[in-house]
Amino acid sequence: MCLQTPVPRVFVVDDEPVIASTLAAILKLHGYSATSFASPLEALAAARSIAPDLLISDVAMPGISGVDLAIQMRGQYPTCKILLFSGQAGTMDLLENARSQGHNFRLLQKPVHPSVMLSMIGELAAESSLAGSRTSARPVPAVPVKASPQILRMSQYAGTS
Repeated sequence: MCLQTPVPRVFVVDDEPVIASTLAAILKLHGYSATSFASPLEALAAARSIAPDLLISDVAMPGISGVDLAIQMRGQYPTCKILLFSGQAGTMDLLENARSQGHNFRLLQKPVHPSVMLSMIGELAAESSLAGSRTSARPVPAVPVKASPQILRMSQYAGTS
């Protein structure tokens, strides 16, 4: 009997649905169970049914910020790893405020190339329970092998192809 390690569950949250769904598609190509959300409140509601192993969230969103989402998610699910991304200059103030409350979240700047995001996830995995569950997923190449047109557009948006 072969025991399979569970696939890491990842929530991707961005108020721009095409970004959230594209990042989730990239993660799926690399062996993760990824779900995209256009609203932080939708992600919190979904987490009540099944908590994510990793939250990847934009910082600047209407309603609650990605930092507030991360704080709530970490409070309810302490083992959930957090990776934030933003293209806005005001993000550093939000992160500093979170740090003053004892939350130290990693931040990627938008636009983020998929290989950079996957590398950062690998770093988070190396220091967490994601490491054990990541063994069943495929290795992380620098660029997706068979990229869909949507992923190719995202790569072009990120400044590379």
